[in-house]
Amino acid sequence: MREIVFDTETTGVFAQHAELQLRDRIVEIGCVEIVNLERTGREFHVYINPERSVPDEVVRVHGLTRDFLLQHARFAEVVESFLDFVGDAPLVAHNASFDQGFINAELERCGLPLPAAERFVDTLAIARKRFPGASCSLDALAKRFQLDRYGFDLASRKGAGGHGALVDARILAEVYLQLQGGREQKLAFDMDDIAGASSAEQGPIRFNARAPRPAPLPSRLTAEEEEAHAAFIATLGDEALWLKTGG
Repeated sequence: MREIVFDTETTGVFAQHAELQLRDRIVEIGCVEIVNLERTGREFHVYINPERSVPDEVVRVHGLTRDFLLQHARFAEVVESFLDFVGDAPLVAHNASFDQGFINAELERCGLPLPAAERFVDTLAIARKRFPGASCSLDALAKRFQLDRYGFDLASRKGAGGHGALVDARILAEVYLQLQGGREQKLAFDMDDIAGASSAEQGPIRFNARAPRPAPLPSRLTAEEEEAHAAFIATLGDEALWLKTGG
């Protein structure tokens, strides 16, 4: 099954502010393609000129300044490439309603149809059901699943500018796999693929019989050890299981 794990960075949290000039915009999109929960290596990543200012407190989160973003294309100029990449696949995001709101707002500005709500998969909701009462932020889940074992630099995310849409999407792809059962679930997908192959492709299972030994291996017990063992068995009485099994 093909899915797109994605994340956005924005100028703030108000995609639909009452005042038009105060509406926040997307500044970065990162997408990771997965098939049967495994990353394929195909990714989509763009920085976007938001056509407005970027507050300092937001820059401290993702490190993207207005001067930097002015060098990049507007959303309307990259939307076709974005939509081509995601296709009709389910869209997986952490706190998906946030990213969904911003994607929808940008598509509306372009006069384009919005993705169906049921296409969005919220890993935050999945995590809260699995770990009720525990912190389910992306950082907390990355730590819980020990993603540093897979080469993710979790420590760098704590500093200024430590968040980015593409790196967060990569982390989320691994978190999503773990939430769905981890590597064991991936193995189940693989076994399903094998089971689905035709019997002609698989062929009969053959076991190669080993030739018997020309002579049995000699016992490695010494005479003293055999006598000690027999003496111990004698202490167990006539009902000892050892005697009933012929040992």
